[in-house]
Amino acid sequence: MHNPRIYPITVACVLAAWLGIMAFGGCKAVDFYTPTLQTPAPPELEPPRELAKVSLPTYRIKPPDLLQIEVLKLVPREPYHIEPYDVLLIRVAGTLPNLPIDGYFLVAEDGLVTFGPPYGTAHVAGLTIEEAAKEITRSLGTILSQPEVSVQLARSAGVEQLSGEYLVEPEGIIRLQGYGIVHVAGKTVTEVRRDVEELLARYFDSPQVGVDVIGYNSDCYYVIIAGARNAESIQRFPITGNETVLDALASLDIQQGITSKTIWVARAAPGNSCVEQLLPVDWDAIARGGSTATNYQLLPGDRLYIVDDNLVAANDFIGVLTRPVERLLSVGALGTSFTRRAQTLGRYYGRYYLP
Repeated sequence: MHNPRIYPITVACVLAAWLGIMAFGGCKAVDFYTPTLQTPAPPELEPPRELAKVSLPTYRIKPPDLLQIEVLKLVPREPYHIEPYDVLLIRVAGTLPNLPIDGYFLVAEDGLVTFGPPYGTAHVAGLTIEEAAKEITRSLGTILSQPEVSVQLARSAGVEQLSGEYLVEPEGIIRLQGYGIVHVAGKTVTEVRRDVEELLARYFDSPQVGVDVIGYNSDCYYVIIAGARNAESIQRFPITGNETVLDALASLDIQQGITSKTIWVARAAPGNSCVEQLLPVDWDAIARGGSTATNYQLLPGDRLYIVDDNLVAANDFIGVLTRPVERLLSVGALGTSFTRRAQTLGRYYGRYYLP
């Protein structure tokens, strides 16, 4: 038979074990924040704050940043061979009355320049500028008696191909269409612009480009929230050099329901360093008093840590300890019920059917 006294004894053991853990294990399982974080730092080590921000060091490009390259000047070296989608400035003297040829003409994908009726077309792809002028003169010669043709390159198709967005690949490079690759990782925007122009100088005369970072995907800060059941949610946010603690909290989804005001900034330290750089945050002072003393400026790699409410954490901790016991008790109760049913099964079987 199942002994019903086992249940109170088991529950008492669990509670005793839990009290022992809380007494000797401290509160670190719930809250890592300690009053020692309030120790003031030396003046020379004071961290930047809302009204005393610092400029970040010169940004070094890293994967997977996103770059924007704009071509400012791109004049092909001679002899240049015309390509599809180039734009030519063509002027012809001696045309038919009221049917001039003077303007910009796009070289089609098939290499043709179309002048319209009655002049027709001329194939210029693969030709130099001088060769194109001769070919257009020959083509128009079937309609005009003595055409005089002038051809200039107005826009190279390479300009449109090069201008655009470039994702820094894991190898730290960008690929400039058909012109080659440029290693950009660890370099500043100025250094990348110089290297891009040096590469393009092999194909163009004194090229000029503009380079800018439009996606700061490598430098970031993290917001870590200690949630229920000792779980921690982590969110990653890009950093541009102007974010503070208040900005970071404003970026969070308010539906998360942060119940604790125990917050600090854990600043990234070298791997061989034994010193933790922890900056406590006084949320009430920031939000209600407008104080900037602990509204720190966030730097790349910072961790903004938000501790769960102590009561909520304690409740979850107790639930974790007691849940296995509850399951065991449920299994024991189920076994007892099954045993009793097995014992009574058939006791009154056939009672009303015996003669």
